[in-house]
Amino acid sequence: MPTRRDFLVASAAAAAATPLLAQRVGGAADSQAFMPNPIAALTPRAKEATPITAAERQQRADKARVLMAKQKIGAIVITGGTSLTYFTNVRGGQSERIFAWVLPATGAPYIVCPTFEEGRMTEQLGEIPDGKSTKIYTWNEDDDPYALLVKHLPAGPVALDEKVQYVFANRIQQADPHRSVVSAIPVIAGCRAIKSPAELALMQLANDITLSVYKACYESAGPGTTNRQFSALVDQAYRRCGVSGNASCQVGNYSALPHGSLQPQVIKEGQMVLIDDGCVVEGYQSDISRSFVYGKPTDYQKQVFDVVHKAQATAIAAAKPGVPCHAIDDAARKVITDAGFGPDYKTFSHRLGHGIGMDGHEWPYLVRGNNQPLEVGMCFSDEPGIYLPGQPEDPKAFGVRLEDDWHVSESGGVFFTQPSPSLEHPFG
Repeated sequence: MPTRRDFLVASAAAAAATPLLAQRVGGAADSQAFMPNPIAALTPRAKEATPITAAERQQRADKARVLMAKQKIGAIVITGGTSLTYFTNVRGGQSERIFAWVLPATGAPYIVCPTFEEGRMTEQLGEIPDGKSTKIYTWNEDDDPYALLVKHLPAGPVALDEKVQYVFANRIQQADPHRSVVSAIPVIAGCRAIKSPAELALMQLANDITLSVYKACYESAGPGTTNRQFSALVDQAYRRCGVSGNASCQVGNYSALPHGSLQPQVIKEGQMVLIDDGCVVEGYQSDISRSFVYGKPTDYQKQVFDVVHKAQATAIAAAKPGVPCHAIDDAARKVITDAGFGPDYKTFSHRLGHGIGMDGHEWPYLVRGNNQPLEVGMCFSDEPGIYLPGQPEDPKAFGVRLEDDWHVSESGGVFFTQPSPSLEHPFG
């Protein structure tokens, strides 16, 4: 499903920047034959990624069973999406036909799928936890797949992944009305929230690639570049690195809209530029924002940047294992409020951060009211912002957001990337 960022940059691919310094790369038929020198200097990096192994996916299923026992859950049901890929390496979206992987608390898993998918699923059993004992139950187009699914459930409540769409959840409940249907978030998020060393390595690579792409595009653009051209440069740079990614670009007063605007914009000297998003490496995502100015920033722009920079540093300094999630948001919000940009959500209008991994936003969240304690291996964004909306001609109408991803270690929070030092030198 397209994200709001996909929507914002959907037209960027059709735009093309006209850099003064470019070189030819590849043959005449190469869609990237001409590109700015900083982008041409990037190299393919997808080959550096080490995929998650079948053994690690087995460990994930084993952990899920432990959590299911604690929650007194009989089985979890997962349909298409990232949780399915996380546990089974089966990739694909959802359609009107239900496809489900069912993991009982005890006993063999099973798959419910259309008959025409049986061969494809049989091929993938070697990647699936307990694949040798996994059974595949198939249904034809005029069968009731929900009756088939509940027929093989063990005793106890059935827990559904949060991405199971309503029509599936409702039909499962109707097929077995006396069974309790509950949320699988405590189990699935309980597994996915704690990243293994292999997952952290993939996220490190994704973040490294994103920062290198941003730097190359920053050096390839400048006053006169449109926001859509900047986004197109980012697309080109990610393709050069061999990964999928994108970025939105917002200029001037539009940078005061946290999720940007669809309006065409042109970068001008002295105006704030805010870029945001990331890439995907072996299913794992990055999410980085940079705010910068081409030319000399005003004293007020630098003042706002410095407050946001301090808030970002204060937030990660507050992160320790056992500290509640809300405390990280509290720490950053206090810096912004104490600097006169409060109170509360007045200018810092969103939570400090979100969990990140195979989804760009996933459990848990760094937000007021969340008492869940931090654990080693959790990964988040750290993205304080100050947003000052106004008219295009108002020099004080702009936004600053600084976002880097980080993970919880035994000693505290650790950034994947070096935070931005200044508006004039966003990449050091």
